[in-house]
Amino acid sequence: MFGSQEKMVSRSLCVLLALSSASTTLAGRVQKDYLVVPPTAYGNRDAVKQIFVDSYTAYKKFAFGHDDLLPLSKGFSDGRNGWGATIIDAMSTMQIMGLDDWFNEAVEFASKIDFSKSQTNDTVSVFETTIRYLGGLLSAYELSGKKHPVLVEKAKEVADKMAFAWQTPHQKIPYGFLDFTTNSPVIDTSNIAEAGTLDLEWFTLSKYTGNDTYRALTEGSVREVASIPPPLPGLAAQGIDPATDAFVGAYVTWGGGSDSYFEYLIKYARLTNTDDNLFADLWHTAVDSSIKFLLRESPVGNHVYLADQNNDGQIVGVSSHLACFHGGNWILGGRLINNDTIVKIGLDLVDGCWNTYASTATGIGPEVFRYFTTNKTDPSNQRQITDAQRKFNDEHGFYITAADYILRPEVLESNFYAWRVTGDTKYLDRAASAIKSFNTYLVAKETGGYAGLNDVDDPSQGQIDDTESFWFAEVLKYLYLTFDDPDHISLDDYVFNTEAHPFIAPPAKPVYGSGAPNHPVYETAFVPSKVDAPLPAISPNRFAGVDIKAEVGVDINL
Repeated sequence: MFGSQEKMVSRSLCVLLALSSASTTLAGRVQKDYLVVPPTAYGNRDAVKQIFVDSYTAYKKFAFGHDDLLPLSKGFSDGRNGWGATIIDAMSTMQIMGLDDWFNEAVEFASKIDFSKSQTNDTVSVFETTIRYLGGLLSAYELSGKKHPVLVEKAKEVADKMAFAWQTPHQKIPYGFLDFTTNSPVIDTSNIAEAGTLDLEWFTLSKYTGNDTYRALTEGSVREVASIPPPLPGLAAQGIDPATDAFVGAYVTWGGGSDSYFEYLIKYARLTNTDDNLFADLWHTAVDSSIKFLLRESPVGNHVYLADQNNDGQIVGVSSHLACFHGGNWILGGRLINNDTIVKIGLDLVDGCWNTYASTATGIGPEVFRYFTTNKTDPSNQRQITDAQRKFNDEHGFYITAADYILRPEVLESNFYAWRVTGDTKYLDRAASAIKSFNTYLVAKETGGYAGLNDVDDPSQGQIDDTESFWFAEVLKYLYLTFDDPDHISLDDYVFNTEAHPFIAPPAKPVYGSGAPNHPVYETAFVPSKVDAPLPAISPNRFAGVDIKAEVGVDINL
């Protein structure tokens, strides 16, 4: 019904190679040696800088001091507690682009933020506050030559408040949300992304404050997640309960709710240069299991992707813009553990995600998309789809289930890693195509800022009235660096947090990890405590009029 038998990417060969420690990769190096950009690249770099300038000019005019610009209604929103998320998130990009006046203004603004309480009635997300505010402040401190100690002081101030997410001295995994007024956590389940995407930032804070407690708290959370028997080797379940240290459900994904937990395993090994192989080997195990159990090719077009495994152990042909970070992460990690096969599959994943951009009318990819598989029990094959979705799949190898674009970075992030590691100019061409699409479809005529799209395959459906702070922190930074001198913010000198804030890394070790996946022996077998797992709150605009459980397959707590 869906064409030729689904290929498994030469599965047996890939598994054998992924398990092997032999490789021709130059150990310790991530970027391609002697990489240079062609002269034409600098015009594109300047075009990206102009997009940043236009976007931030609109923010300054209509929303300065608030979290987000509303580029269509000429207003603002405060979904990140009203501390000026766009300003803090944009600082590292300003420094990289040489926008010194704006950077100095941002330092002055940051010095006056009152982190003792939320400026809104909302609770505080430990995850979002860590990656945007804490990460943004500390990266800006480093990138500006450590000339502004007030940035570390403010980072410490907000981290000291977030530390109340560990309710007792014996609690290993923090609660996801806090009331800053009462210093009390919201007692609720969480997910592994929220529990395991803190250690890069808190380790860096320990480095500059001399207080190792920050590192110990967040590293301890990762170690606790790693100690719980998972549904698949190395692949922790998405949901987790900080009160019981048990997984919630059995959903396995590289998408939202799990994504940056896996991302940080290998990045933490690199940033800390720890001699403990736990982090690199656990990442290697997760990748190895993903190759064995989740890696697929679409029957149409042979596009490589990572499927999910649902609570019932079924493989589900679903993916998302969020999940498309995985290609870049596999490329980085493959280089660090000296495994060319993982790098190669990472590049295939990058191509698969780029196909979601190349296939739409705007040249921009959708939020959620699905693949048909040859597994008759796959829920993707049992969904009722429209004739238009079926036609789209027959042409492009996937079909869209949530068509919006909220200015996400992940596809261009992975494209950046692919360029810096291979030097293949097709990645420059793709980035240039994205610039053209952004300038064609995202410009908000009301303010001169940039706005997302309700439907990437039908721009007549209009724009989304929100400019998330990660537009400044991630999308425009990765695009700019793609066309910049590769020695500027080299992947051999910096580690990016999940919000694209670069941290200075020590000289690289020859190799990370033991060279083989680590399959620990657990005292008990995997036992889920509940059926469904939550996803992190991402953007309130993302979920308007969309049945998330139907699209993603799990419940969501907002």
